[in-house]
Amino acid sequence: MRCFLGLPVPEPLLPLMLGLQEAVPVGRPVPEENLHLTLAFLDDQPEAVLHELHMALDGSPLPGCEMAVAGLTAFGGRRVKLLAAEVAREPGLVALRRAVLKAVTAAGIELPRERFRPHVTLVRFGAGLGAADRSRFDDAVAHHAGVRSDPALVEVMRLVGSTLTPAGAVYETLAEYRLDAGSGED
Repeated sequence: MRCFLGLPVPEPLLPLMLGLQEAVPVGRPVPEENLHLTLAFLDDQPEAVLHELHMALDGSPLPGCEMAVAGLTAFGGRRVKLLAAEVAREPGLVALRRAVLKAVTAAGIELPRERFRPHVTLVRFGAGLGAADRSRFDDAVAHHAGVRSDPALVEVMRLVGSTLTPAGAVYETLAEYRLDAGSGED
């Protein structure tokens, strides 16, 4: 099953995220129910491995964290593929990511080494942002480039199954893990 470990966007941040989507007049906005921050993309995994991961996560305390918007960023180089809200790398988020990677490794899942760039994907552009839409995109992004939010508490992490369809990804929450609100750094 294709899956990931991620954080849902806290309720106080949803109006900001949805407003940013509305401000960009091009592309395909990510549905509200699919907005999340990916901690670890697990790709395709057999059920037995996902069970091992669930046992590792369910049996250990997970550090709490907050989510705060810290700007906008585009991915995909010159042919932009997506627009995302950058998320501040606060200590609790970094500690949670470390704990997640430890559990993933304990379950026998090997992930490629990559730099952690916390973000929430807001708008997708399929094969890439077309030249005809570039100026409208650039204007909208420039107008909102300095966007920031107060931090909001993240209460849960989810193990999510992802099925790709022609209309986009369909997500199914496979498990939910409470985060320790009392910890932030470890």
